Amino acid sequence: MTDQRAFTRREVHFTSGTDRCHAWLYRPDIPEQGGRQPPVIVMAHGLGAIKILRLDAFAERFATAGYACLVFDYRHFGDSEGQPRELLSIRRQRDDWRAAVTYARTLPGVDRHRIVAWGTSFAGGHAITTAADMPDIAAAIAQCPFTDGLASTGRIPPRALAALLVAVARDQLAHLRHRAPVRVKVAARPGEVGLMSADDIVEDTLALLAACGLTEQDYPNDVPARVALTIPFDRPGGRTRDVSCPILFCVCEHDSVAPPKATLRHAARAPRGEVRTYDAGHFDIYTGDLFEHVIGDQLDFLTRHVPIEMH
Repeated sequence: MTDQRAFTRREVHFTSGTDRCHAWLYRPDIPEQGGRQPPVIVMAHGLGAIKILRLDAFAERFATAGYACLVFDYRHFGDSEGQPRELLSIRRQRDDWRAAVTYARTLPGVDRHRIVAWGTSFAGGHAITTAADMPDIAAAIAQCPFTDGLASTGRIPPRALAALLVAVARDQLAHLRHRAPVRVKVAARPGEVGLMSADDIVEDTLALLAACGLTEQDYPNDVPARVALTIPFDRPGGRTRDVSCPILFCVCEHDSVAPPKATLRHAARAPRGEVRTYDAGHFDIYTGDLFEHVIGDQLDFLTRHVPIEMH
């Protein structure tokens, strides 16, 4: 049975670089007896995504179970500052993760020594690298994680990849000339230039938006093309062997974005890694029965490795 503890949510900000990141801070309503304070789960979304796309559903379940949660938007995205808008920079996003963890440790009334890194999709890779780079992270959860840029790029059809590279070159030239970015779709329809172009991508993205009460017009679905030059060379899965804390990999067996074979290979190298697999595509685990299955596995992992009450 679910423990129906109450929680509160408020808006907070922290600084990363020269900009402010916007975040939701969830606090469980639990008594601080004997100096017990809740751990903090730092959470962020995937490729071009923002926190309103169902991260609240995960955070609410964690907060109901007694965990504090800091759910943030990257610079350039959502409610956070940063120009140009929707600039997708792997380096900047990882800096944002470090800034978020550092900020979480300053929060009053939480256990600043028990921080959990939770990332989904592209942020699953960020959670891996954050846990590898910050050895005092208590635990990490990488959900349908991006682990291998070459493996993910290999899912793009050759003609679509060629069109994407042309857009990258145009965007790089625009950047050098201080002009507006040349943008590409994050989730591309057939004939569109984009970062993700598998057959199920747009339909599943629209379903996720609908689950959040949003339409396609409510959500910016394009980013400066230059990021496509860095994704193939990014391999956060190569850092799993450096993650000393417990880490849970939630892997979708039919993932058309983050190939499961590569993820499972990298996960096997984590010294304290645990793997759960699901008969699901990349976007299926955000809603419905699969969401319940995944959140149940994650709460079980947290209960075993980062329990609420420390005796």
